[in-house]
Amino acid sequence: MKKLIAIIISVFISASALTAKEGMWLPMLLKSLNEGDMQSMGLKLSAEDIYSVNQSSLKDAIVSFGGFCTGEIISDQGLILTNHHCGYGQIQSHSSVENDYLTNGYWAMNHAQELTNPGLSVTFIVRMEDVTSEILNDLSPTLKESERQAEIAKRIKAKVDSTTKDSSYGAYIRPFFYGNEYYMFVTETFKDIRLVGAPPSAIGKFGGDTDNWMWPRHTGDFSLFRIYADKDNQPADYSEDNVPFKPRHFLPISMDGVKKGDFTMVYGFPGRTQEYLTSYAIKQIKEVINPAQIEVRNQALKIMDLHMKASDKVRIQYASKYASIANYWKKWIGENRGLEKANAIQLKQDREAAFTKATAGMEEYKMVLPELEKRYLAIEDFALARSFFVEIPYRKMEMLRLANRFTSIVEDTSEVKELDTATIEKLKEQAKAHFKNFDLSTEIEVSETLMKEYKKQLNSKYVPEILKGGKADLFMKNYESAIKKSNFLTEEKVMALLDNWGKGTVKKVKKDPVYQLMSQFWDIYFKEVRPNYSVLAAEIDSLSKIYVKGLRSYVPGTYYPDANSTLRLAYGQIDNYKPKDGVTYDFFTSGKGILEKYDPENVDFDLPKRLVKLIEDKDFGQYADEDGSLHVCFTASNHTTGGNSGSPVINGTGELIGLNFDRNWEGTMSDINYDISQCRNISVDIRYVLFVVDKFANAGHLVEEMKLISTKK
Repeated sequence: MKKLIAIIISVFISASALTAKEGMWLPMLLKSLNEGDMQSMGLKLSAEDIYSVNQSSLKDAIVSFGGFCTGEIISDQGLILTNHHCGYGQIQSHSSVENDYLTNGYWAMNHAQELTNPGLSVTFIVRMEDVTSEILNDLSPTLKESERQAEIAKRIKAKVDSTTKDSSYGAYIRPFFYGNEYYMFVTETFKDIRLVGAPPSAIGKFGGDTDNWMWPRHTGDFSLFRIYADKDNQPADYSEDNVPFKPRHFLPISMDGVKKGDFTMVYGFPGRTQEYLTSYAIKQIKEVINPAQIEVRNQALKIMDLHMKASDKVRIQYASKYASIANYWKKWIGENRGLEKANAIQLKQDREAAFTKATAGMEEYKMVLPELEKRYLAIEDFALARSFFVEIPYRKMEMLRLANRFTSIVEDTSEVKELDTATIEKLKEQAKAHFKNFDLSTEIEVSETLMKEYKKQLNSKYVPEILKGGKADLFMKNYESAIKKSNFLTEEKVMALLDNWGKGTVKKVKKDPVYQLMSQFWDIYFKEVRPNYSVLAAEIDSLSKIYVKGLRSYVPGTYYPDANSTLRLAYGQIDNYKPKDGVTYDFFTSGKGILEKYDPENVDFDLPKRLVKLIEDKDFGQYADEDGSLHVCFTASNHTTGGNSGSPVINGTGELIGLNFDRNWEGTMSDINYDISQCRNISVDIRYVLFVVDKFANAGHLVEEMKLISTKK
């Protein structure tokens, strides 16, 4: 009996240790939930060192970069490190055929050469606060769901307003666990952010779409920016008088490298996960939604690739768009593979069975799962139509998005709204930005191909009249000539519309083929798709709230809130993995692998000659590992997702060891089903970053700003 008990305890401890590495945790709760576990794995810091409102802590070096990535401060002069793909849009905006920074890279050799980026901002988290009681207490149980949500929204606004009144800070409140809890985040945002350095795309995107979401990787996915503030170190709009920001904390850099089993943390702003979805939801994602989205993007990418290879101008114009489309196209493919391999649907069904057993006889939970199944069956048609609308007319047909900007000034009455100067100028600025990265022949081929796919895959009630019946055959047969009659295909014609706005212009716009196509797409979506989808999605959320409440209350397990673009910390260890039988991947890659992949005839694997020579000569300087090689990337078991791009990977003593930029293909399903045996985050070794900055780019002055720490000879 004693031996049996010992075995049971051992199994329980092992299971707990395994699941403890899963999750994206709120930093303010580390003391109560995670500190002991983290320290047992190798953390030398306290929870207060990681998150504090009373003293400088690691959180004060972490920023939300542009609202879509993470960055970290690595010097006392406000120097930001983030991914190359996070700064890609800014690098592209400064690029031209004459000054091709995407291809050649860019390095500011002094502050005066650092490039401004209008519209780019970074946001710090000042503090977090559990406001659940203020938001949910005393809500009448007799309220309808719409009334309940309205009251919650009212309370959230009141709390945010009172918190930020007479303050330069911002704040937002987000629901957690489907609205069972609410937390407030008080923020400080800086708007003068300047580009400092970026490697050539051959380094920053080495491996391209071939290696995206894959391991092994050899990608130097980083770029450098700097925060500027006013003379009082406060946020300010761009000014020549602004000075480099002095941070409350910046990350020192470890030069020791990593070994298998080392403790790691990823600190950042993960975008969205859905770890508590039911088997009905996973089945719909895997068998309906993902395949449709994959096919749409596959067709768009093929067309864009042909046009980009035929023209350097188009290549630069569409570089960022192509990368963005390809990113989740490949992610969804890997996600489906991972869900299949992990038997995710069965795992969710097992959890549902445990929930049913644990809550048997409890009226509150009796019908939750049957009702969720019913809602997922009802929402499928609308979910598919929604995906096609977002993927095709909204995202891939850029001319429609431009035309949609005119809906607010095209009225259905005989009176024409007098446009003020500000409205005209704003529309002109938007049009200029649109056409800077627009190629007509690419747009026509992409839109024609995808409209055929839209019509082929969807119920006819979601298809615009212009694409139906005999008219549709005529329209599609003469698509290019019909579309070219539009006023939304050239910057000159759009400017002419705005310069001559009047009754005649309104009539002209309403008859425009692009405007008509846009109007019909948008009308169907907002009348037929979104309302029905929204009602069912709200019902699913309400039921999910009850389901998750029951899980946390009655089913043993590790429960952490889904990612929702708020500051989180994930922790794990440096580790390799086995993707399939007979194959084991090591946890790091080196410069040797860069040369093995080097292929001047393949755009994904071409390299600057200077980098090739440095690696061939083993001219690594202080950035070599103790084994004498140049380590490039490494894998660890940290739970990450989109938004964690650019997040720092930090060791147990609070030093920067790497820069998170991707996940392995087998682990992309971690957004909805985390499997510690397969899920790995991929990071570029910080020493490779510094090697590129110093030895390749001769920008050693940037390294001199940083605090390098080495405990080894």
